[in-house]
Amino acid sequence: MNVTSESVVEVPMPQMGVSVDEGTVLEWHVGVGDQIEVEQPLCDVSTDKVDSEVTSPIGGVLDQLLVEPGTTVTVGTPLARIRTTESVEEAPAPPAVAPTTPAPAAAAENSSSPRYSPLVRRMAAANDIDLSRVTGTGRGGRVRKGDVLAAIEAGSAAGSPQAAPAAAPKPAPSAPATPARPGDESQTMSRMRQAIAKNMLHSRATAAHCHTWIEVDMTAVEAARGAAGTTALPFVAEATVRTLRAHPNLNAWIDGDRITHHPNVDLGIAVSLGEDGLIVPVVRNADALNVSGLNQGIRALALAAREGSLKPGDVGGGTFTITNQGKFGTLMSAPIINQPQVAILDVETIAKRPVVITAPDGSDVIAIRSMSIFGLSWDHRAIDGAQAAEFLATLRDNLQDPARG
Repeated sequence: MNVTSESVVEVPMPQMGVSVDEGTVLEWHVGVGDQIEVEQPLCDVSTDKVDSEVTSPIGGVLDQLLVEPGTTVTVGTPLARIRTTESVEEAPAPPAVAPTTPAPAAAAENSSSPRYSPLVRRMAAANDIDLSRVTGTGRGGRVRKGDVLAAIEAGSAAGSPQAAPAAAPKPAPSAPATPARPGDESQTMSRMRQAIAKNMLHSRATAAHCHTWIEVDMTAVEAARGAAGTTALPFVAEATVRTLRAHPNLNAWIDGDRITHHPNVDLGIAVSLGEDGLIVPVVRNADALNVSGLNQGIRALALAAREGSLKPGDVGGGTFTITNQGKFGTLMSAPIINQPQVAILDVETIAKRPVVITAPDGSDVIAIRSMSIFGLSWDHRAIDGAQAAEFLATLRDNLQDPARG
């Protein structure tokens, strides 16, 4: 055997969002000594925001597993080591299993009954998907999350009623700060809710929050979105991107006394998960997309967020965020800035009401228009009130005249 090079590459716990600093290994899909292919799923990991698969960055032989299932480690912690070699004649023999490293169960393809990762099982249960009818594209026919998403989108997998999962036991409540009253229930907040609380408190303690609102005539947008068969959100997103081009000081991050302005717009869209919390997936390079492209991107990310199938690259790293609460009929809100960004735009309800407008002859007339109030929460460390007001004025003009710019 003529080996020309040999190296060992560590596979780290990935960064799954700016505010995510740790993750838990759920299950390994490979064992020590296995031949690994590029992009082959190695394990499932869970964080406060995303459950995802960790895939191999290289091909080679799995040399060592460093983290056992159920263990929580910080971002960047090595999870496994893969040995890669180049040989003229034959591949090297796999290394002996270290006695202190427990080997996981054999791969799915070596069992008479298929095995599915916890992530795949959760997605299937949430959508009444019969996994036995889903064609797997993974190694040995293993069903991956992409296969389940395809089944959900295309309806290619026949659904079958799933047994209701057993209710998880409630954790023992901690001692309340005040005496409990009859009928009170106390429970520990979910990991996501704890993370949201931590991040929001951090933002409030870090940024100099200020708020500015403006009234916008959305009649033209309502007509356009009705013709396109979409919501108003992609039109708002497109107008926001155009506005950020004119006001790049809001497309920025701030860290201490350093401000970083970004040449492209990675647009965060807040998605409510109901009682489970809130997550902000990011439309990458939103400034390169038109209304149709933004609509497709937003819809795909929102679906993935609610199905629990977001990828690590789908969250974190946004340069500006939009939160849309108007669908619930609210009039004004003051959202908390998504750190390290310098501003967040709030979109409120669009409602028809009488307003005074100027007729072509210059006279004042009362007309029925679709009106909304847009709010901007901004960091006074990075910008001033005049800049915030100018941004909202440009956004208003872009929305009231979609052909503008």
